[in-house]
Amino acid sequence: MTTPPLAIANPLAGIDHGVALWFHAHLTPTFVSVLRGITEFGSSEWIAIVLSIAVLFFVFKRCWQSLLMMVVAVPGGMLLNEWVKILVHRHRPFVDGWFVDWSGYSFASGHTIGATLLYGQLALFIIPMIKNRRGRILVYSAATFVIVLVGFSRIALGAHYFTDVLGGMFLGTSWLTLCLLVSRPLRRAVVPPVIADVLPDATPALVPVPVPVQAEVTAVPVSESLI
Repeated sequence: MTTPPLAIANPLAGIDHGVALWFHAHLTPTFVSVLRGITEFGSSEWIAIVLSIAVLFFVFKRCWQSLLMMVVAVPGGMLLNEWVKILVHRHRPFVDGWFVDWSGYSFASGHTIGATLLYGQLALFIIPMIKNRRGRILVYSAATFVIVLVGFSRIALGAHYFTDVLGGMFLGTSWLTLCLLVSRPLRRAVVPPVIADVLPDATPALVPVPVPVQAEVTAVPVSESLI
């Protein structure tokens, strides 16, 4: 038996196994079908489709900085997670069953980190273009809801432990934050084309008009006495 390169004590091991066993005992064919549909929103195939559409959009709009950010954040974070899986070397809750279609290690959840990176990055692109506070909250809430739903489906299917999903969310959020901080010095002091398209036309600059100044009249003192 090989020793994992990085041994991490799991204080939530009892919760992990308890949750995994409970869902495994209550799975039904209908429930599994629903969970499989939900989990597809974090699959590599779906992420590749959405990522390809986003790349084509940014190329069409000539948003090279946004294009670079999208490519580095999403595929880069998913590759980082594969390295973490090999490093931690945690086995999955269940590897046998009529519904099992996964392989590889468990920590951190690849579907969860993929959903966190994709929908989190899309939210970061969309939110600055929305002036309404309610609209921003709606976009943020929708992205969070999809991420949590994908994570729940991975736990319920038995593909990952509870802490695998938490780890995926944490790693995805941390990677997005790092990419955002690194990209700040690279930003130019211009409005991105995506945002410029939705902004109203700028008003013409006001040009100062010179105003003629009347010549000052010098007061001549009057002699106190006349000759």
